[in-house]
Amino acid sequence: MAEHILVINPGSTSTKVAVFDGEKELFSHTVEHDKQETLAFNTAAEQMGMRHNTIKAVLKEHGMDAIKFDGIAGRGGLLAPMQGGTWNVTPAMLDDLNSARYGEHPCNLGAPIALEFAKEHGVQAYIVDPVVTDEMDSRARITGLPELPRRSVFHALSQRAAARKAAEQLGKEYAECRFLVCHMGGGVSVAAHRNGKICDVVNALEGDGPFSPERTGRLTALGVLDLVKDGTFTYEELRSRIIKTGGIWAHLGTNDLRVVEKRMAEGDAKAQLVFDALAYNIAKELSGLTPALMHLEEGECAPVVIDGIVLTGGMANSKKLVETIINNLPPLAPAIIFPAVEEMHALAGGVLRVLRGKESARDYTGTPKDLL
Repeated sequence: MAEHILVINPGSTSTKVAVFDGEKELFSHTVEHDKQETLAFNTAAEQMGMRHNTIKAVLKEHGMDAIKFDGIAGRGGLLAPMQGGTWNVTPAMLDDLNSARYGEHPCNLGAPIALEFAKEHGVQAYIVDPVVTDEMDSRARITGLPELPRRSVFHALSQRAAARKAAEQLGKEYAECRFLVCHMGGGVSVAAHRNGKICDVVNALEGDGPFSPERTGRLTALGVLDLVKDGTFTYEELRSRIIKTGGIWAHLGTNDLRVVEKRMAEGDAKAQLVFDALAYNIAKELSGLTPALMHLEEGECAPVVIDGIVLTGGMANSKKLVETIINNLPPLAPAIIFPAVEEMHALAGGVLRVLRGKESARDYTGTPKDLL
């Protein structure tokens, strides 16, 4: 019996499409979006038509448009904090995504586009392990400003899939392992995985952690306020700078690491400096999360063995970047590299577990206290 699943994964720089029959991947394709193309839209919601039409064209071009799908999986967007797992796309979810209630990002398009295809095929649309998956320790949420606690926003799907694969490679259960994991794509997120729980996260979207191809990463709070106060940026301009036109793009005018490495090979000193800073900041963030993997005994942290440092995402294809990151790290644990992102398989797997009755999909209400 066929179990055809369409998987849709919109990111900041690409749209990934895949078709599965059960666990078997029948087709996969990635459409890279030119930075200028996406900058023509003011919001992610405005990209809906462009991305939807792109996916339909890709399916038709590769002869996948005639398949009758049994379920549609979309990448989860910025929603209320929620548990990991598989969720039905609901009206409340669409309202929060389309209004960008919890934040603006192209991943907000995953559920709406999935629903459009689900309507065409008369099936259910789902999201799996969304970016707002929240399993953080209470101590990790506290900041020096009570009105602004830390939030869990990161590449949960990619991170958990990579961590599970690392555990399998080590011959262990994920729930037995302790990993430091970094997803390196258009955004960079770092997280501590402790015995199957993602207990601390460096927020990949809201101006935390290392800079990335498109995002500024952590900035000084007073410096940000001064940029608005002195008129260098309006609030909206600075917000866009932080999440869409910062990082490597702001320094070098490209968000493509391959272009950066080409410029380095040609003797571009600025490109070399930005590249080195990227690797240094990622390494610094990874090592900084080590305390999250230590357990408390009678109020004191006890030493613990870290099973691995896992690097995944598109930039993990760069041997030079991976090598530079590792060279900047203290000898905490062996490095485990997965350049091939497992997000599409993880999305399909979540839907497959529901179709086979192994897991029940939850309904999103939009109320954080109902979801945690």
